[in-house]
Amino acid sequence: MLAASNFEFKNRFWIIGAIFCTAFWSYSIDHQNAGVALTEWMARLRGSTATNTDYRWTFAIASLFAVLAAAIRTWGTAYLNPEVMIAGRVQTSRLVADGPYRYVRNPLYFGNILLAIGFGMMASRVGCPILIVGMLVFVCRLILREEAGIAASQGDAYRAYCAAVPRLLPTLRPRLPSASGVPNWTDGFLGEAFMWVMAASLVAFAFSLKQKIFFWVLGGSFVVYAICLAIIKLRRKRLDPNLEEKRDESSAASKL
Repeated sequence: MLAASNFEFKNRFWIIGAIFCTAFWSYSIDHQNAGVALTEWMARLRGSTATNTDYRWTFAIASLFAVLAAAIRTWGTAYLNPEVMIAGRVQTSRLVADGPYRYVRNPLYFGNILLAIGFGMMASRVGCPILIVGMLVFVCRLILREEAGIAASQGDAYRAYCAAVPRLLPTLRPRLPSASGVPNWTDGFLGEAFMWVMAASLVAFAFSLKQKIFFWVLGGSFVVYAICLAIIKLRRKRLDPNLEEKRDESSAASKL
């Protein structure tokens, strides 16, 4: 598998959004919801008819995947910082091997896959595999892109870390001793508030079984994302007042 290009990495948020849009667009091809189809298939295996309680259980489990995704990503971001989440380039200045990074090298991308599984139940029967497989393939390409950059920067230290900690499937026990790092939970929730509201949209649907409520809450997640993104950019600018000047210099250098 080829690593993601610089363009793909820089625009990863929009590409992931396109994967979600493609999955939900598939309703124009297949009108049957994946979660409903799964619930009714399981009911037929029992020789009964699916009830509202059955549907709620299916979507409650789907929402559990989304909540778990938000929690894992928040844990991971608390050991990084929100600025890393919006960086247009691979960050290779330091190696984080604490918190969730003791169990899996890419907890944030693992969270993305869990989110795709949860939201796959809200897509059509065609859209569900599109979302899950599309997310898995793109995440793997991003990981290859990042690992190449970090390996070039960190050398033997990163190779030893890779040998100890699995890439994408977490272990039940930490593979490294704690480095006594202190998580910044404020930063973690700031960077992942968007994910929590997305998870809340699934929880709301599991309780109500009303698509209107689901889409209202889901739409709110984009408002939350815009607000958090503005706060992160403002904070980054305060931490580095010369950031825009550096960007201009970098842009000018690339044209030479």
